[in-house]
Amino acid sequence: MSSQPAHPEQVRHHDHGTWLVRFTGRMLVVCPRCGGRALVVPRPGLASPKYFSELLFQPRRLSCAGCGAVAEWTAEQQGGGLVGAVVGGTEDPFFRRPLWLQTHCVGRILWAYDVEHVDALAAYVGARLRERHASPTMAMFARLPVWMKSARHREQVLAGLATLRALAQRTAPADRSDAAHERGDRPRHYGSIRFRGGAY
Repeated sequence: MSSQPAHPEQVRHHDHGTWLVRFTGRMLVVCPRCGGRALVVPRPGLASPKYFSELLFQPRRLSCAGCGAVAEWTAEQQGGGLVGAVVGGTEDPFFRRPLWLQTHCVGRILWAYDVEHVDALAAYVGARLRERHASPTMAMFARLPVWMKSARHREQVLAGLATLRALAQRTAPADRSDAAHERGDRPRHYGSIRFRGGAY
């Protein structure tokens, strides 16, 4: 399989405020039973969310085609509200399984939820000019670590993303990346988001 990124290096990238939660509709994780590649998606039969933020509270299903493992997740009820998932980090925010797409890069861990996420990161990292068209408050690209945004590391990060893209095509336990930890490599504190009715 080619190690070249799906997107050639771009001259300009336009950031319209994409949220990381947008990429949680399909997440590749390490199966809790066999250690192969499992998939986390919204529970079948649910209506499509009107807002991306609703994905933080949508019931989820983890399934592994390799061993048949299945697990369910629903947002916790506390008082009159729901406690949703918190995105970010090297574990999925619902089942807290290690992400399947992880690799060592520039002395750090480079990770993504799925190939769509990889492609979005590659388009940003490969751009020579980056233009922001939205508030950076919740925007994914504005929150990327400095080492990923540095021109000095561009080629290494793009190579790491190509590794993740290739890894997405593999499913066996033996294909699991050395960077896909079990526990203990959480890059930031996990909190919670509480939702008390109403629209976003």
